Formats: sequence, structure tokens, C-alpha cells
Amino acid sequence: MMHAKSDSDVTSLAPSSPPRSPKRPVYYVQSPSRDSHDGDKSSSMQATPVYNSPMESPSHPSFGRHSRASSASRFSGTFRSSSGRKGNRKRNDKGWPECNVIEEEGAYDDLYGGGLSRRCQVLLALLAFILLFTIFSLIIWGASRPYKAEVVVKSLSVDNFYFGEGSDYTGVPTKLLTMNSSLKISVYNPASLFGIHVSSTPINLIYSEITIATGQLKKYYQPRKSHRVVSVILEGNKVPLYGAGASLTVSANGTRVPLTLEFDLRSRGDVVGKLVRTKHQRHVSCPLVVDSLLTKPIQFMGHSCTYI
Repeated sequence: MMHAKSDSDVTSLAPSSPPRSPKRPVYYVQSPSRDSHDGDKSSSMQATPVYNSPMESPSHPSFGRHSRASSASRFSGTFRSSSGRKGNRKRNDKGWPECNVIEEEGAYDDLYGGGLSRRCQVLLALLAFILLFTIFSLIIWGASRPYKAEVVVKSLSVDNFYFGEGSDYTGVPTKLLTMNSSLKISVYNPASLFGIHVSSTPINLIYSEITIATGQLKKYYQPRKSHRVVSVILEGNKVPLYGAGASLTVSANGTRVPLTLEFDLRSRGDVVGKLVRTKHQRHVSCPLVVDSLLTKPIQFMGHSCTYI
């Protein structure tokens, strides 16, 4: 049974605090009065503001309408179903819908059927460079092979020639031969791309397999397409002949001694520095006869010597 409202009840109708917004509706809650003990209930009204959502409650942190709108518009295309409506999605601890993320596995090279690593590419490039350089060097080396140094023995001048009886350093009596001469050699470099380094083995004058005089060509450099005449001193001092000198006799008409001139001429051309070199060697052999009374130089004709 409802009772008439008293002045105190009407006074209590005023809210203890003004509403937060005049636009929000206010509802009243009626509670039994504390002064009534006979079962009559006097209503006590309390104004409580109505919130449209839990996000607008003062006790709940709000991110603002703008942030929610921007977040919703950011993911609206992702979380809608094919029919245009939002599907039932699971939500995480923060209330955001979960989405399936496709994780990429492997490198991008797998999309193109695999590929070589950078180390393999560098190694292949190095091997290709070495192969090309080797082929290039072989071509140049093969092209430079025909260019052998040409050598011609020009003359031999005998300055001193002595043949007589004597003894060796042990005191054994034998015939001795002393000789001092000068040999001239002409060298030609036919190569048009590189110069050559010219040297030789010991140049020997041989009598019956005994070297009676020897000399050495000093090493030198000769430019391309050039001629050069070099001189070599051949000396022999009191060389014992032993049994080989039995056929030699000393007379007033002088002494004629058959000799053989032998040596090897060597040439080296640096085509591509020290990486590509060409080497040649020619053996020279010239028979001659030395007369102790002859003072003129011995001339060698083209057919007098053999060049191998």
C-alpha cells in the first residue's frame, strides 16, 4: 500500500549531486525509510546517471571515441566476413579480435627455386677469372714461341798462343798450352712484343776433349727487334795436355792446333711480366784451326758453325 509522500520525502528527491550531463536521463530508486517500523515504506529516491556503455563509466578507463573509431576503421576491412557482416571472432585479453597471421618461412630465394650463396658466387667469379687469364696467357705464350734469338759467331782473334814442354802442378812432365783470345758473337732478337735476357753457358775451346780456353758471356738485356754484337774473352794458362799433346810438334813454321768452339746461348723473354715467360736455348759448335804464326782474326762463314 502506497502512502502519501511527505515533505521530507520530497526534499530527498533532489539529487545529492548534480548530473554530469543535462542530456542524460535520470531514474529514481525507492528504498524503505529508516524511521518506519510498522511495515510502511517511505521511498527514498536517489538519482543515478545512466551510462550508455561500460566504456563511459568513470571507473572504466576510456580511450576516447576518436581512438575507437580510428581502430575500428583500421581493422574494418580485415575482420568482416565475405557477406559484409562482422563474423564471430575470438578476442584476446585486451578485447581485440584475433586474426590469423601468415608467417613467412625461409628466404626469398626459395621462391625462385633456390640460389647460390654469396661465397659461392665469389668463388665462381674467381675461378672464371683464373680460367680466362690462363687461356689468355697460353695464347700469348704460344704466339711468342717462334721468336727464338738468332746467334751468329763472327770471329775469333788470338792474342797469345804458346805451346811447349813443361810439367803440371804435381811435377809430371807434359806439354802445356797457353792461349788468350777474343770471340765476337752477333745476337738478334726478332720478337716485336718483348725484349729478351741473354746469357750463355761457359764458352769453351776444346782440343781432343780437353778445354784449353774458356770464357763466360755476361748476362744482358736486349730490346725487341734489335741486333747486338758482344765480345767474350777466352783464356787458358798452361793447360796440361798429357797424352793428347803427343801428336803436336813445335817447328819453325809454327804450330797448327785443331780446336772446337762450343757453347749454349740462352734467351728469356718476359711476355706478361713474370707470369708468362718464353725461354729458348741454342747450341753452337764451330770447328777451327789455330796457327801460332797467324795474327789475323779467324772469320767464321755461315756454314762454318752449326746452330741447333
